[in-house]
Amino acid sequence: MERLLNVVTILSGALIVLVLVSLRRAHIRVEYSVSWMAAALTMLVISQSQFLLEWLSEVVGISEPPLAIMFIAFSIFLIVFYRFSVIISNLKDSNIALAQRVAILQYKLDSLYEEQQTANSE
Repeated sequence: MERLLNVVTILSGALIVLVLVSLRRAHIRVEYSVSWMAAALTMLVISQSQFLLEWLSEVVGISEPPLAIMFIAFSIFLIVFYRFSVIISNLKDSNIALAQRVAILQYKLDSLYEEQQTANSE
């Protein structure tokens, strides 16, 4: 189990570094990096606290702490992915509304242009 906890610690640290580097280079926005940082920090804390891991495995009802840490990691990242699905859905709805508004404006501009052409040719 110690090896698994060390691997989770290394992966959590790597994720924290990756998020910070991506944030610094503007590859990821701050509001999205918060979810990844929270997930990575949670996994780091759980992997470094044997007592917390054993307590969480009892609360969840899993007798083996290594299985509990995998279950907790899966649950944390499932929540992060759900949050991003909600954000993507909202962005898609906003894009549709924006495209409709642009189409309406384009129609009005075309109508005004045609009216102006008709008035000029008379």
